[in-house]
Amino acid sequence: MMRLRARGLTKTYGGTTVLDDVSLEVESGEVRALLGENGAGKSTLIKALSGAVAPDRGTMELDGAPLPAGNPLEIRRRGVSVVYQEFTLVPHLTVAENIFLGRELGAPLLRRAAMHEHATRILDELGVAVRAESPVAGLSVAHQQMIEIARALVTQARVLVLDEPSATLSTVEVATLLRVIRTLRDRGLAVLYVSHRLEEIFAIADSVTVLRDGRHVVTAPVSTFTRDSLIRHMVGRDVTQEFPARESRAGKVLLRVDSLAAEPRCSDVTLDVREGEIVALAGLVGAGRTSAALAMVGALPSAGRVEIDGVSRRFASPSDAIAHGLAYVTEDRKGQGLFALLGVDDNITMTHLASFARAGWLWRREIRRAATGAVRDFDIRAASLSQPAGTLSGGNQQKALVARFVVRPPRVLILDEPTRGVDVGARAEIYRTMNRLTGLGLGILMISSDLPEVLGMADRVVVMRRGRTVGEIARAGVTAERVMALAATA
Repeated sequence: MMRLRARGLTKTYGGTTVLDDVSLEVESGEVRALLGENGAGKSTLIKALSGAVAPDRGTMELDGAPLPAGNPLEIRRRGVSVVYQEFTLVPHLTVAENIFLGRELGAPLLRRAAMHEHATRILDELGVAVRAESPVAGLSVAHQQMIEIARALVTQARVLVLDEPSATLSTVEVATLLRVIRTLRDRGLAVLYVSHRLEEIFAIADSVTVLRDGRHVVTAPVSTFTRDSLIRHMVGRDVTQEFPARESRAGKVLLRVDSLAAEPRCSDVTLDVREGEIVALAGLVGAGRTSAALAMVGALPSAGRVEIDGVSRRFASPSDAIAHGLAYVTEDRKGQGLFALLGVDDNITMTHLASFARAGWLWRREIRRAATGAVRDFDIRAASLSQPAGTLSGGNQQKALVARFVVRPPRVLILDEPTRGVDVGARAEIYRTMNRLTGLGLGILMISSDLPEVLGMADRVVVMRRGRTVGEIARAGVTAERVMALAATA
């Protein structure tokens, strides 16, 4: 039986030990879940196994043969392939060209027909309905995820490491992903699966390894854990309520959207958000939820009607929307949200710089004062206000991003995938923050692909399908089945 084995892996950066004497074994025909909070050491362990990082101490071997630390090309040749959360595909190349990128068939002339045939065969085996000659740029996120897996399989991978593969997928697409993983496991692959979505762990994993603060905590069959016990191992304490209790006291309508369209992305969106209320905007990936939000705040040309506090508005830009009480927090905090090299203080106050300026000069003292209050109110854990935001954990990055838009509170806050890539401990803190904000009278429109999050936090659920709102469900009657019936019905 093939086995990937790591022993005593240790890695230190600048005096901080991020991986401390960690050992791990994964066998063929096994799905091993790797869990832990942001900053627990999961990413460093994955990078060490792939050769992207050379550990300071420790050994790795595959089938008893040593793996060369810090040599990603050779480790991949030996059969260890990693699919990272951030895709590495080249958009303007075809599916087949991406699958064989860096391992092309033929020299000096490429054997394009053979590569297309081989790519088609792998895609068929995975059950992916995509043509090998299609440009990757036109594919859905779910299909791009499958192309990444196909790239790993073309190298005859024996160990497949999947880092947050479901982070951008809808519930239906996650089900397809899990089906593919089961097929690969049954063929004898060893799969190391990283996810913050615990329902997936119980659905797919055979065993679980938990890291905390760079150290190994526990490894055991998944059947020996409950959801609460897994969370306790991950965070080192009891998280009594993953979704804190809400006392919704919906007041007057703050945001009203009527027949909003931003063709071809969305065509007919109608909803409202009331004072003190969380409204979830649910639907499959590609349903048009983010496009609708961008149209609301003036980031996309649109038709239809948007009202704030009963006054019809046509926003020229997101900054114009913020000035009138409507703020949007992006789903892509790394690419479109945070300024990674700037400090926590500058990131938090960035949206409202004009209010921290006098005669054209920024008042650093006022910026620090506002940032200090936000760090306290949002429990942002940073070494200092000047710490670069890109070095914070995912949960603290997300809290800093939300804090930016409520330093000067809006009337309505749109949160797009507010807990994507965030661990369970930080999730609970973000949910408590949302409850605190609605308790102050804000309205929140939450776009989420995480059904447990929708069920646990929303006072009402509005469902979109193919660019249109197709139904609304009150909290008392919302179930996963009802949401998916509206989202997926042809």
